[in-house]
Amino acid sequence: MRVAAIIVAGGRGVRVGGAVPKQFRPLGDSTLLEHALAPFDASARVDRIVVALPADLASSPPPGLRVIDTPLRIVAGGDRRQDSVAAGLDAVAGETDLVLVHDAARPFCPPALIDRTLDAATETGAAVPALRATDTVKRAATRDGRLVVGATLPRDHLYLAQTPQAFRVDVLRDAVALGRSGVDATDEAWLAEHCGHTVSLVEGDPDNFKVTTPADLRRAADKVKREPVPGPVFARVGLGYDLHRTVAGRALILGGVPVPHDRGLEGHSDADAVCHALIDAILGAAAEGDVGQHFSNRDPRWKGASSIDLLRRAVAIVRDRGWAVGNADIVVMAERPRIGPHAAAMRQRLAETLDVPLGAVSVKAKTGEGVDAVGRGEAIAVHAVATLIPRGPGC
Repeated sequence: MRVAAIIVAGGRGVRVGGAVPKQFRPLGDSTLLEHALAPFDASARVDRIVVALPADLASSPPPGLRVIDTPLRIVAGGDRRQDSVAAGLDAVAGETDLVLVHDAARPFCPPALIDRTLDAATETGAAVPALRATDTVKRAATRDGRLVVGATLPRDHLYLAQTPQAFRVDVLRDAVALGRSGVDATDEAWLAEHCGHTVSLVEGDPDNFKVTTPADLRRAADKVKREPVPGPVFARVGLGYDLHRTVAGRALILGGVPVPHDRGLEGHSDADAVCHALIDAILGAAAEGDVGQHFSNRDPRWKGASSIDLLRRAVAIVRDRGWAVGNADIVVMAERPRIGPHAAAMRQRLAETLDVPLGAVSVKAKTGEGVDAVGRGEAIAVHAVATLIPRGPGC
């Protein structure tokens, strides 16, 4: 599946203040635009990037755009956001299957958000990350020259849209055509909706905020200051834990290996507690959240999913952050069945999934000594520790 990312940076950002367009404002050692572009450059799923700049700057892009690894094109943006997206789509037409559209004013897009949005768009044709509205929402009205509350909107179904928005290329073509017909819109998802396409919502990220005002720019600068200072990093360590009830009528899968037993584990996916604990350890070492955040048990995509596949996705997430798994140490707490006879097969399957040597994976078994739910055979628990090491060139 070929993926292109269009970074929309064709505006001037007057609300943030200053003479320099906001996308070129300094943010730490880089610019706002370079921060926004970085996660797409790092993503293994993005094959090409298009940046839509103000027309008078497109012929002489800033030096920071010339040092990225992903194939890059610069196009002249338009007066409206949708004009810049249209120019970006023209530059990749016929060369891509999925298109991500991202605001240059959002400098902190997490890699996992790119993956979630692409996965959803692959299934439905279009997807938008969004945050559920948590404050009471009022619709304003004007009476006697005063701004008053016209209505209070039920917030249960209100979401605040973010970018990157992802589209199958045919869906985005329809959206762009509607925009070129003279229809104005605040984003391409609106245009896609009005073309009759279904647009999925995926979980957004609070840190993925848009820099619009001077206060937003200060918030972004503060966030950059709080980030760890780059320097020698030898390893990071993450801790994971998971526990599932045992139930009749389900297969028991541990470490990606079917284990003969009269009871399996209860869960939304295949309930492989070994993989779930290891996912938490790997994501935790990279400060990328946990298994529930990325593979929610409320998301129908993961119903009955193979947890080995989820583990593979977690490894891809940390790889996009510049990390590789160093080793993993796992303790399976189960009264029944005996885990020892299956430990070697688990190690082999996990090592292949983590892309590490067999000697870098340890699987140990303990019982509950008859104590608590584990000891009574009512549950299986798993503890996992994983280390991450910086990825070397070509890894």
